[in-house]
Amino acid sequence: MRVTRPGRAVAGAAVTCTAVAVAVLAGCGSGTGTGAAAQVPAAATGSLESLAARVRCRPDVQTDTDTVRQALCTTSAGRFVLTTFATDRGQREWIDEAEDYGGFYLVGRKWVAVGEHKVVTVLRGTLGGEVERGADHPAHGG
Repeated sequence: MRVTRPGRAVAGAAVTCTAVAVAVLAGCGSGTGTGAAAQVPAAATGSLESLAARVRCRPDVQTDTDTVRQALCTTSAGRFVLTTFATDRGQREWIDEAEDYGGFYLVGRKWVAVGEHKVVTVLRGTLGGEVERGADHPAHGG
């Protein structure tokens, strides 16, 4: 989905599409890891492009609005979604909704990287930030 500077009416659709992308990339399983980075740098700041450059990712921009910019990224650590926000409030609202889908979230000031636990852990070594974990979903029985 590519959106170019639409009005606020499309912002809700961007959040919904983002939540779906998060669920697809992060999966609904649980997983715990050990071996967190020994030294975590201060959380990075900047544009979507500058954050992507820090982790050597060429961002594939999927959403580009006044309030939210989102790109798919692939690095040697794996795939993740990188999202930047115009406001802190918009970021928190997005995270609160997206975490219902599970997954792991690396959260900095006005940005979030979403991916598998191992990917988020590696990104944290470069971008800093805090790791948040989405809701756990039990395995689907059949």
